[in-house]
Amino acid sequence: MSLELYFLRSSEQKIVTDMLYYSQKVNETDKKLEDFPQLEIYHNFYGLTPKDLGLYAMKNAEVCGAVWYRRLNASHNSNGFLNEETPVINIAVKPQFRGEGVATFMMEQFLQEVANTYKHVSVSVSENPKSIAFFEKFGFYVVKGSQHQSYITQEDSVVMKKDLELQEIIRPSDGYDPRKWMD
Repeated sequence: MSLELYFLRSSEQKIVTDMLYYSQKVNETDKKLEDFPQLEIYHNFYGLTPKDLGLYAMKNAEVCGAVWYRRLNASHNSNGFLNEETPVINIAVKPQFRGEGVATFMMEQFLQEVANTYKHVSVSVSENPKSIAFFEKFGFYVVKGSQHQSYITQEDSVVMKKDLELQEIIRPSDGYDPRKWMD
């Protein structure tokens, strides 16, 4: 697999917006992202504060996935919200790149980066074995009493949380270009 990772910059707002369409499963409905104004908290003005961090993956000069967090507050009414010290993550891989390890590749690096800033992250996940297993392999666990229904797909969902440990960041070395990791 010839994947390259890049930090999401504020100038790459379009990537966040485009990937939100997949991370929130809007693509599985007959609606558009604009039909869900409550999703604006996950992408509007991305990267303009230190409350945002993300990575995106490219394969053959095409964006194939992204993972990012936003530190939200209770008034945002986010499904994945636990508290103001726990950012909520979104992760998406375009359908044509699924099953190629893109999500795992991004998540491994992303969790290293996040652990240097926060002690926990959370995510709202469809309550199906495949989705739950993906996050469990990275040490996420289901928060008791967090069951809810997705207002987009109407699926039963849960909030999962990961406790992070500060660690040395090891960035990809194969063809590593430090300019890719700078804003």
